[in-house]
Amino acid sequence: MSDIPAVRELRLVVTAESAEGYEEALRFYRDVLGLPERAAYSSPDGRVAILEAGRATLEITDPNHAAFIDEVEVGRRVAGHLRVAFEVDDSVGVTSRLADAGAEVVAPPTRTPWNSLNSRLEGPGGLQLTLFSELGE
Repeated sequence: MSDIPAVRELRLVVTAESAEGYEEALRFYRDVLGLPERAAYSSPDGRVAILEAGRATLEITDPNHAAFIDEVEVGRRVAGHLRVAFEVDDSVGVTSRLADAGAEVVAPPTRTPWNSLNSRLEGPGGLQLTLFSELGE
């Protein structure tokens, strides 16, 4: 077995419903949330922007744990099959900034049993977002 990982990057692809939705999502995730644009391509067949999101992990959960996370962060089951979590330095401030930019706050920042401050939002494209800040010891 090689020391070189077989997977080099995790890329979550969000398809906007329209050209206007693409512009809204790009503005929201790039300009408001602050994900740097790595590349952007345009052709007669469409447009795509690739945004950097720091370190990526793939979290796989069973239905019971997903329900537990929703209960902790929101107080009820709300997430669908996919939810994206972003670690940020200030989940309170970033939640406010994203809400001002049009995200729906599903639940405000809440201290979790694992000592992070998590909020839940509905972002452009119907994507559920968790923002979390680690609180440390």
